[in-house]
Amino acid sequence: MAKEETQNQQVDNQVESPSEETTESAAELTVQDLAAIKQIIDVASQRGAFKPNEMIAVGQTYTKLETFLSAVAAQQGEQGES
Repeated sequence: MAKEETQNQQVDNQVESPSEETTESAAELTVQDLAAIKQIIDVASQRGAFKPNEMIAVGQTYTKLETFLSAVAAQQGEQGES
């Protein structure tokens, strides 16, 4: 019984304290990742993955994402010309 409790505590400690590498990589989100998310939403909506009552939230999020990506592309275009 004591051995089982020790093993459970070891597992709990591993779960509660993620390594620094995991934390750092989880916080990284690039413009390419956002473009991939946009494509995923496109494919999922074409395949009917969203219920009708979810389409408003999906559409609003998609529009925000598309606007952001367009702004980033325009900014990169301006920097490329300079």
